[in-house]
Formats: sequence, structure tokens, C-alpha cells
Amino acid sequence: MGCSLLIGFARYSGRPLYRPRGAEWLWLLGVSASGLMIFNVALVHGSRHAEPAVLGVAVACVPIVTAVVGPLLEHRRPRARVVAAAGVVTAGAALVQGVGRGDALGLLWALVTFASEAGFTLLAVPVLGRHGPHGVSVHVTWLAAAVFAVLGVTTEGWRALTRLHVADALAIGYLAVAVTAVAFLLWYTCVRRIGAGRAGLLTGIAPVAAATISVPVTGAVPAPAVWAGIAVVVCGLALGLGETPAGIRSRSGSCVPRTGRSTSRPGSVDGAALVSVGDDAQ
Repeated sequence: MGCSLLIGFARYSGRPLYRPRGAEWLWLLGVSASGLMIFNVALVHGSRHAEPAVLGVAVACVPIVTAVVGPLLEHRRPRARVVAAAGVVTAGAALVQGVGRGDALGLLWALVTFASEAGFTLLAVPVLGRHGPHGVSVHVTWLAAAVFAVLGVTTEGWRALTRLHVADALAIGYLAVAVTAVAFLLWYTCVRRIGAGRAGLLTGIAPVAAATISVPVTGAVPAPAVWAGIAVVVCGLALGLGETPAGIRSRSGSCVPRTGRSTSRPGSVDGAALVSVGDDAQ
């Protein structure tokens, strides 16, 4: 469903979709496997062996990795200011969520969660230049849907569809529209425009948003440590996002061109737009 929405929006907005080629298939498969499949499996299994805070802190460490590795994939040097901001955001997120408890398996699943969340951003960087946020989102979602369909049939069987209720359908619709189609486009647009290093800082907003929303939902006032953590996260975001970098130069082989256009020119082999994802014509 999410993929269909993304394809429809791409056609409506006149954005072409390009067929992956060569190593692009590996990058896109990596994004799909790490960010959608492995990440969700790790969360489900990890929650059985560790408190949510353990998994949350693992995800909160992602900004440090994206601040260092992201610029390297974009053929730039990591910026000390962004790396420092990533450390501040991670520390603040840890304060907001707490440390939590877990056994050895819980810690292992937390590590897997951390790696897969980082992969969701970093593995997309080399293909954002040619495919753009829309193309990456479309290919990642249909690849994940195909794999999940095979896993679902082999593990649950076709009859699992008959056990879905109205609440399940509403949840699926929310996940397809908000968490997949809208979220993917916003995230990869952000990564392309400001770079993976600075975009990674925004993951620190998640625990802050959760703590804020919990006030009207549960009626409980967060502890002082949570408020302190929120303040630390805000300081980290201000440090890393407050200064606009000089600009990312578009050069041959660059993964993230500064302009919002594809590096492929109309009429060239690279610029052959896909009429549909399954079209065989380049």
C-alpha cells in the first residue's frame, strides 16, 4: 500500500522513477533489509529480553555514526561541530529514555537495532543522487513488500489475511500512509538536502516527542531527569543544525548532489524513466 501511494505521488508530481542498475540493487536491498525487515524483527525480539529504554538508547546512538560515516559516503570530511552535536544529542536522548535493564540477548538485539537503523540512512546515500527521495522510497518499499510477502506466506500462510479485523486494517493504513509513504519521503529529502550527518541528529527528536506526548496521554509528569535530557537534546540540535555548511559540491561520483535534480540528463541512458517499477525497458 505504501509503495502504491509513493508511485502515485511520483506520477502526479511528474517525478520520474529510474530502474536500479548494477550495484544500486545491493544498496537498495541493504536499505530495505536493514531499515525495514531486520529493524522490526530486532525490535520485536529485543522487547522480550530488554526494556524499551535499552532499545531506545541504542537507536539514540545512531547520530554519532551518521555524523562520522555519512559525510565520508558523500565524499566529504566529517565536521567536528556535527560530531560533537551528535554526542550531545545521544546523551540527552539517553537521559530522556533512561538506561533500562536487559539480559545478554536483549543487549544483542539492541545492537542489531542500532546497526539496522544506521543502515536505513547510510546505505541510501550512494543511490540518492540518481534516484532521489521518491525513487529510493519506492524501490525500498516494494523490495521489502516482496520479501515480507514471501516470509508471511511461508510462516503464517495465506489464511492469516482472513484473521485481520477492522483495527488491524486501520493500523495497516496508518503504517502505510504516515510511517511509510510520508515518513520515507520526508526523511530522505532531509538526508539529501542537509546531508546524512546533520539529518541523523533529528533522530534525537523521537524520545523528546514521546516524552512530551505522554503528558496529555497518561497524565504523568516526566521526572526532572527527562526534562534535563530534553534540554540537552535541544542544545545538541542547536549546535549541529544552527550553522549552515558552505554547500555540498556536486562532482563526478558524488553521492548527494546539492541541487534537487537527478544527475541523469533527459534522453541519456541513465535518464530513462521507468513507466512502472516492473517495466523492462530502460
